[in-house]
Amino acid sequence: MSGPAAPDPNAAPGHRPFGEARGTEARAVVRVAQPDLARRAVLERSRGRLVLAAAGFGVLFGAVGLKLTHATLIDPREPRRIAQRETVPIAPPVAEPTTGRAAITDRNGEILAVSLPVTALYANPRQIENPAEVAARLSRALPQLDRERLIPRLSGDRQFSYLARALTPREVQAVNNLGVAGLHFEESERRYYPQGRAAVHVLGNVDVDGQGLSGLERYHDERLRARPDTALRTSLDIRVQLALRDAVQRAIEEYTGIGGAGVVMDVQTGEVVAMVSLPDYDASDIGAATADQRFNRVTVGVYEPGSTFKLFTAAAALEYGTGNLSSSYNAAQPIRYGRFTISDYRGKNRWLSFPEMLIHSSNLAAAHMAQGFGPQRQRDFLLRMGMLQRQQIELTETAVPIVPPAAGWREINMFTIAFGHGISVTPLHVVTGVTALVNGGILRSPTLLAVPPGTTREGTRVISERNSDLMRRLMRVVVTEGSGKGADVPGYFVGGKTGTAQKTGPRGGYLPNKRIAAFVGAFPMNAPRYAVYVMVDEPNPNARSHGFATAGWVAAPAAGSVIARIAPVLGLVPENPQAPEILAATALPGRAAPAAAAAARPAAPSRPAAAPARSPTVPAIAPSGGAPAGQPNLSPATPALPAPRPLRVTEAQETEILRAQEITRIRFGLAAQAATLGAAALAEAAPPAAR
Repeated sequence: MSGPAAPDPNAAPGHRPFGEARGTEARAVVRVAQPDLARRAVLERSRGRLVLAAAGFGVLFGAVGLKLTHATLIDPREPRRIAQRETVPIAPPVAEPTTGRAAITDRNGEILAVSLPVTALYANPRQIENPAEVAARLSRALPQLDRERLIPRLSGDRQFSYLARALTPREVQAVNNLGVAGLHFEESERRYYPQGRAAVHVLGNVDVDGQGLSGLERYHDERLRARPDTALRTSLDIRVQLALRDAVQRAIEEYTGIGGAGVVMDVQTGEVVAMVSLPDYDASDIGAATADQRFNRVTVGVYEPGSTFKLFTAAAALEYGTGNLSSSYNAAQPIRYGRFTISDYRGKNRWLSFPEMLIHSSNLAAAHMAQGFGPQRQRDFLLRMGMLQRQQIELTETAVPIVPPAAGWREINMFTIAFGHGISVTPLHVVTGVTALVNGGILRSPTLLAVPPGTTREGTRVISERNSDLMRRLMRVVVTEGSGKGADVPGYFVGGKTGTAQKTGPRGGYLPNKRIAAFVGAFPMNAPRYAVYVMVDEPNPNARSHGFATAGWVAAPAAGSVIARIAPVLGLVPENPQAPEILAATALPGRAAPAAAAAARPAAPSRPAAAPARSPTVPAIAPSGGAPAGQPNLSPATPALPAPRPLRVTEAQETEILRAQEITRIRFGLAAQAATLGAAALAEAAPPAAR
C-alpha cells in the first residue's frame, strides 16, 4: 500500500487560494507573544535615553570647543594668578598699584618711551624661616640676584622688602617652584625706551617708582601721570635724530674729541627736530651712565661761541644803522688795549668790507664793527636776542650764560664779545638766535613739543625783515666763499658761520690746545626752513685736516653731511642752483672791494677812542651810513636805514642778569669775569676764532 503523494511545489498553499494571498482585502494576522512586546518597549525607552544623552554630550563638547577656540585663537590671554592663601597670621602690607604713565612719541608717532606691565618679587621677612637657605635657593633660581645681598633683605622684623623689580614669566615660574612661604609677587610697570640712546638727553629718565628724574620725563611728570591714555607728542623726528647723532659721532671719532653736540631746529616755529649730546648712554640703563654721559652739552654746557657770534655783531650793526654792505673796517693792524693785543688768526692784513668780515672771519673787523654801536647797545641787542638769560625750553636742565655784569660791560668786553670771546652761552642759545636772523627777524623760544600744522607761534621782533634778508645773503656767501665751504650741499643753498674758540679753565684763562669747533647755519637760504648746529669738543688735528682742528675742517663738513641726509627726509628736494629766482634770493648785491683803496685808508689808533656817552635806556643811533664820533666816515654813500626801536631791559630780564652776575662771582671771584677771560689770553696770542 503506497503512502500519500508528495505535494506539488508549484501548487498554492494549502487551505488558501493563490489569489487570496495577494488580494487587497485579505490581511495576514501576526501573533506576537507578550514577552516580545515587553522587550520592544524596553528598547524604545533605551533608545530615547541614548538620543537625549548624546545630544547633551554634543552640546557640552561644543561649548568646550567654542571656549577653547575663543581662548586660543580669538582672544588669547595669559592665565590669571590665583592669590595664595596666607598660612601665617601676619599678612604683608598691600602695595599701592603703580600709576599709569603716558607714552612719549616723536612727531610722527614713533614710540620713544612707554610703560609696560611687569611682575615684581618681594618678600615678607617675618615669614622667612631660614633666610640664608632661602637666599641660596633664590639665587640659583634667579642668577641675577646676589646671595649675600639677599640675606639682609630676607632677614629682620620688616614686612616688605623688594627683591626684584621685573621678572619674566619663566622666572616667576622658577620662583613658584621653590615653594617658599614669604615670597610674593605684585603687578607693576616699568619704563622702556625702544630707541636706546637716541634722544636720551631730551627724554630723560624715571626712578624705580616711575617718578621723572630728568628731561621731558621730569618736566612733564604731572602731565604724563594725569593723562596716561594720551601720548605726549614731541617735536623730534627720530629719523633726523639718528642721522644727526651719527654725523656728530663720526666727527668726534675722526678728530678724537671728547664730546660733541648737535641741534636741528625749525626756523619758523622754534621746534627742536633733533638734539644730540655726546657721549650719551642707553636710557634703559641709567645706572651704568657716567656723569659725563648724563651731561647735556646742548642746554647745560656753556662755551665761548667764538666766531659764530660775529653773525650777531653784523646783525646789530645793520639794525642800529652803524654799518651796511658798503662799510669797511681796518683789519690791517692789531688793536692794542693796554697790555693786551687783539689780532686775527691767519688775517688778511688789510681793510675788509662788511661781507669780508664774515667771509674771512676777522676779529679786528668785528671789533671795529662793534665799536660803531658801543658797549651799551651791544649788551641791549644781545639781551633782546635772548643771549643773556636762561633759555625757556621744556627741560629742567638748562644753564644761565656767563656774561659780564651790566656795570662791568666795558669797552674791552665789547671788543672780545664782538668775535665771541669773554661770554659763554649754550649751543641752544646760538642756534635759537640764528633762527631769528634768518626767519624774517622773529625770535621764538625753542620747544620740544610738536606744533600743530598751520599754527603760528608768538615771538618778538628783534631785527627788521630787510636786515634778516641781508643776513641770509651774508651767511650764504660765507659758505660759498669763506670757511664754511665744507657745509655746502648742492641744491640746498646752505648758509652759516664757523666758530673756533679756546676753552677756559676753572680758574680763568685759556687752556692751550683745548678748543671748541662749531658750525651754525640754515638751509635753504632762499626760503629757510631749518637751522643746524654742530659742535665738537676738543678736536685734535689729523693728517686729513693738514694739521688743523678748526671749525672749517671739523664742524662744517659734519653739518654738510647732516643736511645731505636729513633734507630728503624732511621733504625738501634739491633745487637748480642756476634758477634765476634762487640766485636773486641768495646773491649778495653790491659787493664792495676795498682792497684797491687800502693804502689811502687812515690807520687805526693804537687804542681806539672811547665811544661817546649814550643813554642806557634809549641808545642813540648814528646817522645812516656815518661813522660814530671819533672815527672817519668810511662809507659816505650809504643809503638811509630805518631807526630801530629802543631796546629796553625788563624787570624779569634784569633779574636773570643779576643771577648770572652772582654765578660769575661765585665761580671766578671776579666782578668782571668776562673781561678778564676775554683779555687774558690775548696778552700772549689771539685764540683761533677766525675759523
